[in-house]
Amino acid sequence: MTQASYTLPDELLTLARRVLDENRAAGLRIAVAESCTGGLVSAALTEIPGSSDVFEAGFVTYSNEAKHQVLGVGEEVIETFGSVSVACAWAMANGAIEKTNADVAVSITGIAGPGGGSEQKPVGTVVFSRAVRGQEFDEAMADMKNFGDLGRAGVRLQAALCALELLLPSSSPSP
Repeated sequence: MTQASYTLPDELLTLARRVLDENRAAGLRIAVAESCTGGLVSAALTEIPGSSDVFEAGFVTYSNEAKHQVLGVGEEVIETFGSVSVACAWAMANGAIEKTNADVAVSITGIAGPGGGSEQKPVGTVVFSRAVRGQEFDEAMADMKNFGDLGRAGVRLQAALCALELLLPSSSPSP
Protein backbone atom coordinates (compact mmCIF):
# COMPACT_ATOMS: atom_id res chain seq x y z
CA MET A 1 0.00 0.00 0.00
CA THR A 2 1.39 3.38 -0.92
CA GLN A 3 0.98 6.44 1.21
CA ALA A 4 -1.29 9.08 -0.29
CA SER A 5 0.35 12.44 -0.65
CA TYR A 6 -1.05 15.89 -1.05
CA THR A 7 0.36 19.32 -0.82
CA LEU A 8 -1.21 22.44 0.45
CA PRO A 9 -0.31 25.74 -1.22
CA ASP A 10 2.92 27.25 0.09
CA GLU A 11 1.23 30.56 0.94
CA LEU A 12 -1.26 28.70 3.15
CA LEU A 13 1.45 26.75 4.96
CA THR A 14 3.65 29.83 5.42
CA LEU A 15 0.79 31.75 7.02
CA ALA A 16 -0.24 28.75 9.15
CA ARG A 17 3.33 28.51 10.48
CA ARG A 18 3.29 32.25 11.30
CA VAL A 19 -0.07 31.89 13.11
CA LEU A 20 1.30 29.05 15.22
CA ASP A 21 4.61 30.79 15.97
CA GLU A 22 2.99 34.10 16.98
CA ASN A 23 0.28 32.49 19.10
CA ARG A 24 2.87 30.24 20.75
CA ALA A 25 4.95 33.32 21.60
CA ALA A 26 1.84 35.06 22.97
CA GLY A 27 0.84 32.00 25.03
CA LEU A 28 -2.50 31.67 23.23
CA ARG A 29 -4.42 28.58 22.14
CA ILE A 30 -6.59 28.72 19.04
CA ALA A 31 -9.62 26.96 17.57
CA VAL A 32 -11.37 27.08 14.21
CA ALA A 33 -15.01 26.57 13.22
CA GLU A 34 -15.20 25.92 9.49
CA SER A 35 -18.04 25.52 7.05
CA CYS A 36 -17.24 26.35 3.40
CA THR A 37 -13.52 25.68 3.86
CA GLY A 38 -14.29 22.12 4.95
CA GLY A 39 -11.30 21.77 7.26
CA LEU A 40 -8.73 23.49 5.05
CA VAL A 41 -7.64 25.87 7.84
CA SER A 42 -7.33 23.01 10.32
CA ALA A 43 -5.40 20.96 7.75
CA ALA A 44 -2.94 23.80 7.18
CA LEU A 45 -2.39 24.29 10.91
CA THR A 46 -1.91 20.60 11.62
CA GLU A 47 0.47 20.18 8.70
CA ILE A 48 3.03 22.10 10.79
CA PRO A 49 4.93 19.90 13.28
CA GLY A 50 4.38 20.94 16.88
CA SER A 51 1.00 22.56 16.19
CA SER A 52 -0.66 20.70 19.07
CA ASP A 53 0.78 23.09 21.66
CA VAL A 54 -1.18 25.96 20.06
CA PHE A 55 -4.05 24.45 18.04
CA GLU A 56 -6.80 23.32 20.40
CA ALA A 57 -9.53 22.13 18.00
CA GLY A 58 -11.07 22.39 14.59
CA PHE A 59 -14.76 21.91 13.89
CA VAL A 60 -16.12 21.29 10.40
CA THR A 61 -19.81 22.07 10.63
CA TYR A 62 -20.92 22.06 7.03
CA SER A 63 -24.67 21.60 7.46
CA ASN A 64 -26.97 23.92 9.38
CA GLU A 65 -27.89 21.00 11.63
CA ALA A 66 -24.21 20.44 12.51
CA LYS A 67 -23.76 24.15 13.22
CA HIS A 68 -26.66 23.89 15.66
CA GLN A 69 -25.80 20.52 17.25
CA VAL A 70 -22.01 20.83 17.47
CA LEU A 71 -21.43 24.56 18.00
CA GLY A 72 -24.76 25.58 19.52
CA VAL A 73 -25.75 28.00 16.76
CA GLY A 74 -29.39 28.83 17.47
CA GLU A 75 -31.89 27.58 14.92
CA GLU A 76 -33.46 31.04 15.05
CA VAL A 77 -30.15 32.59 13.99
CA ILE A 78 -30.03 30.43 10.87
CA GLU A 79 -33.74 30.89 10.12
CA THR A 80 -33.59 34.68 10.57
CA PHE A 81 -30.20 35.59 9.11
CA GLY A 82 -29.09 32.50 7.19
CA SER A 83 -25.98 30.38 7.61
CA VAL A 84 -23.90 32.89 5.63
CA SER A 85 -24.31 35.83 7.99
CA VAL A 86 -22.43 37.73 10.67
CA ALA A 87 -24.84 36.36 13.29
CA CYS A 88 -24.15 32.75 12.30
CA ALA A 89 -20.38 33.30 12.01
CA TRP A 90 -20.28 34.91 15.45
CA ALA A 91 -22.29 32.07 16.96
CA MET A 92 -19.93 29.54 15.36
CA ALA A 93 -16.80 31.27 16.69
CA ASN A 94 -18.34 31.71 20.12
CA GLY A 95 -19.40 28.04 20.12
CA ALA A 96 -15.81 27.03 19.38
CA ILE A 97 -14.63 29.09 22.37
CA GLU A 98 -17.30 27.56 24.63
CA LYS A 99 -16.53 23.98 23.56
CA THR A 100 -12.74 24.23 23.99
CA ASN A 101 -9.99 25.74 26.10
CA ALA A 102 -8.98 28.05 23.23
CA ASP A 103 -8.31 31.71 23.88
CA VAL A 104 -9.20 32.78 20.33
CA ALA A 105 -11.44 31.17 17.71
CA VAL A 106 -12.20 32.05 14.13
CA SER A 107 -15.18 30.90 12.08
CA ILE A 108 -15.70 30.76 8.33
CA THR A 109 -19.04 30.30 6.58
CA GLY A 110 -19.80 31.07 2.97
CA ILE A 111 -20.69 30.08 -0.56
CA ALA A 112 -17.82 28.47 -2.43
CA GLY A 113 -19.92 27.61 -5.49
CA PRO A 114 -20.45 26.81 -8.18
CA GLY A 115 -24.08 26.85 -7.02
CA GLY A 116 -25.80 28.14 -3.91
CA GLY A 117 -25.42 31.85 -4.49
CA SER A 118 -28.15 34.45 -4.71
CA GLU A 119 -28.38 38.09 -5.72
CA GLN A 120 -27.90 39.15 -2.08
CA LYS A 121 -25.16 36.57 -1.39
CA PRO A 122 -23.44 35.57 -4.63
CA VAL A 123 -20.92 32.77 -5.03
CA GLY A 124 -17.71 33.89 -3.36
CA THR A 125 -19.44 35.48 -0.37
CA VAL A 126 -17.72 34.43 2.85
CA VAL A 127 -18.30 35.64 6.41
CA PHE A 128 -15.66 35.46 9.12
CA SER A 129 -15.87 36.07 12.83
CA ARG A 130 -13.34 36.05 15.64
CA ALA A 131 -14.23 35.32 19.24
CA VAL A 132 -11.88 36.02 22.13
CA ARG A 133 -12.49 34.33 25.45
CA GLY A 134 -14.08 36.76 27.90
CA GLN A 135 -14.92 39.44 25.34
CA GLU A 136 -18.33 40.44 24.07
CA PHE A 137 -18.98 40.69 20.34
CA ASP A 138 -18.24 43.92 18.59
CA GLU A 139 -18.50 44.70 14.88
CA ALA A 140 -14.73 44.66 14.46
CA MET A 141 -14.86 40.93 15.20
CA ALA A 142 -16.75 40.03 12.01
CA ASP A 143 -16.33 40.65 8.31
CA MET A 144 -18.15 39.70 5.12
CA LYS A 145 -16.08 39.45 1.95
CA ASN A 146 -16.95 38.68 -1.63
CA PHE A 147 -14.05 37.03 -3.41
CA GLY A 148 -16.06 36.68 -6.61
CA ASP A 149 -16.48 33.45 -8.50
CA LEU A 150 -12.88 32.22 -8.34
CA GLY A 151 -14.01 28.63 -8.61
CA ARG A 152 -14.63 26.47 -5.59
CA ALA A 153 -10.95 25.85 -4.80
CA GLY A 154 -10.09 29.54 -5.25
CA VAL A 155 -12.83 30.74 -2.89
CA ARG A 156 -11.86 28.15 -0.28
CA LEU A 157 -8.18 29.10 -0.47
CA GLN A 158 -8.86 32.83 -0.14
CA ALA A 159 -11.23 32.17 2.77
CA ALA A 160 -8.64 30.01 4.53
CA LEU A 161 -5.98 32.70 4.12
CA CYS A 162 -8.30 35.35 5.58
CA ALA A 163 -9.20 33.11 8.51
CA LEU A 164 -5.54 32.51 9.29
CA GLU A 165 -4.88 36.26 9.19
CA LEU A 166 -7.61 36.69 11.80
CA LEU A 167 -5.82 34.19 14.03
CA LEU A 168 -2.69 36.33 14.25
CA PRO A 169 -2.41 37.91 17.71
CA SER A 170 -2.03 41.36 16.10
CA SER A 171 -5.54 40.89 14.63
CA SER A 172 -7.05 39.97 17.95
CA PRO A 173 -7.32 41.82 21.25
CA SER A 174 -5.62 39.90 24.06
CA PRO A 175 -7.95 37.83 26.22
